[in-house]
Amino acid sequence: MHEHGISGMRWTYPDVHIHQIATETTINDGHSHTVQGETTPAYNTMNHVHSYQGTTTFIDGHVHQFSGTTGYPVYLNDGTHYHEFSGTTTFDDEHVHYYSGSTGRNFS
Repeated sequence: MHEHGISGMRWTYPDVHIHQIATETTINDGHSHTVQGETTPAYNTMNHVHSYQGTTTFIDGHVHQFSGTTGYPVYLNDGTHYHEFSGTTTFDDEHVHYYSGSTGRNFS
């Protein structure tokens, strides 16, 4: 596998890439969780999206599940791109959390 030393992105095949996601949830019930992981691979097309899923950090005696699909790529002047994402965690311990963020960038 070919890897670049760029935070937030890793090439898995010549025409396919993934992004890292990492953000904090809203504070609900007196605490927040970290949402982090990697997206599913996607081909390098202009209007591609990625799926993602995972489990939040363990805080206050519980975790939440999260999943979603990123928005379309936001291209930058240097040829890289990132995706925005947002969602709601599962209902656990009598509450949910909301989250939003941007993936790491890719490099062509």
